Amino acid sequence: MAEQQPNQVQDRNREGRGPREGRGPREGGREGGGRGEGRGDRDRGRFEGPPEIELEKLINDPLYLDNQAHAVVSRMRDMDSGTRSQLRRFYNAVRRACRAPEGERQHEFVMLRARLAYTIARHSLRSLDTLEKLLLQVTRKNDQRGYERFRDLFEAIVAYNE
Repeated sequence: MAEQQPNQVQDRNREGRGPREGRGPREGGREGGGRGEGRGDRDRGRFEGPPEIELEKLINDPLYLDNQAHAVVSRMRDMDSGTRSQLRRFYNAVRRACRAPEGERQHEFVMLRARLAYTIARHSLRSLDTLEKLLLQVTRKNDQRGYERFRDLFEAIVAYNE
């Protein structure tokens, strides 16, 4: 009977059943078959890297900030299963880091980047990769306006995700 199991697995894979043809969430995962998701949507999200958010535009253009927040939320809905509570928890950490004394603020944002990287890896939140890159830019620049705009962007993301 132990010899039959490998063959059964191979046969199941050869059948090519889609998610609507009997595979449960553990076997089929999120691959295709959701509402309005076609193979092209899934491939586009996987191969096209998210556009990088430009810090200078973020600081100087409120509409750019709003557009980027919408784009991140849209990618989250397409790619990830991140929860609102995870976002809110991280947003609260961003707010605390912004309120830190000036001498400690950069260190707080460096640690935020580490927390964000951990959260992205742990929960497979690939749509937040752009925020991790932006956080690196903000930390390197070490400018109060950059920190505030990052906080504003994250606030908008949390709001649009509700």
